Amino acid sequence: MARIVDPFIKVSSPRIFLVRMIVFLGLCVALAAVLYRQILDAFLNNPGLNGVIFGVLAIGIILAIRQVARLFPEVDWVNSFRLADPGLAVSRAPTLLAPMAALLGDRIGRMAISQATMRSILDSIGTRLDEARDTARYLTGLLVFLGLLGTFWGLLETVSTIGNVIGALEVRPDSGSVFEEIKRGLAAPLGGMGISFSSSLFGLAGSLVLGFLDLQAGQAQNRFYTDLEDWLSTTVRDIGGGDTAAAHLPAARERMVEQVAAEPAPLALPPPSPLDLAPLVEAVNRLDRTMTEAGTQRVTSAMSHLAESLQGLVTHMRSEQALMKQMIEVQGAQQQELRRIVDRLDQSIDGLAAETASSGPHAPGA
Repeated sequence: MARIVDPFIKVSSPRIFLVRMIVFLGLCVALAAVLYRQILDAFLNNPGLNGVIFGVLAIGIILAIRQVARLFPEVDWVNSFRLADPGLAVSRAPTLLAPMAALLGDRIGRMAISQATMRSILDSIGTRLDEARDTARYLTGLLVFLGLLGTFWGLLETVSTIGNVIGALEVRPDSGSVFEEIKRGLAAPLGGMGISFSSSLFGLAGSLVLGFLDLQAGQAQNRFYTDLEDWLSTTVRDIGGGDTAAAHLPAARERMVEQVAAEPAPLALPPPSPLDLAPLVEAVNRLDRTMTEAGTQRVTSAMSHLAESLQGLVTHMRSEQALMKQMIEVQGAQQQELRRIVDRLDQSIDGLAAETASSGPHAPGA
């Protein structure tokens, strides 16, 4: 028998999570306004790649806010259904709860569903919520990738231009022109380092912002899912097969039995006895038990599939972490190589300055 649902308890609104997201974005905008000049200078080091990073960040912000905003009509629909008030209308039909709305229809008041039906509804809603967050997670990883791409791009340009500067050095009697040439040659490596650090900065900062927004969206969806599960668990009807099977029939079967019992008999025959309905009741009970067993098998299969999916997700995350660690090690090795190149360049400049200073006093005698 279905348990009583408290009509005064509602599914909580995700408004608090939306407020957190807006406040966080406001703080980010205020910080960007304070550091406007530095951010603009860093952005101009590589406007193309940095513009792509900002574009991906903007798309991710819009999607994260949309994930929370789309929960409002779902919450309104569930609350109006729980209160069993047909006068509480929502602006549009639910999207995430479309299977549940199609199953329950316009039914109001007392409601009872089976355990298999509840699990089927929750599995469908959970799958839809996970699919909505996949894009935001991908964009977060894409921001990190773009930052690393800019880092390697800048380091490659820095190393190549430093090699060109070292190869162009010549011993000349005029030390001033030599130093001017070195200064002009070092401008390109410094520009490459600007590309590297600016892209890495924007990529990591963007992934941080998008990660926080995705966290808030996930918390809002988890609260909605938990509240919905708590409500549906109060409507589950325990179905068993005791001696008094007629007492455990759902409302639809009870109505069917009552209609059969109330149907008038032919004039030539006496009214049927209530015992004549026993075979019908037994047949319906067997059908109900069969459907319950089939639902249990589907739930077991769904749980097994969910466990396999979670295992695959964990494996994928571990592989991504290993790849990130490898990329960081490669970047550290490249930085050490760049440091050795700069040290050799300093030694070459010092040697050239020493040779120029030693050959300077003999020039008038020649």
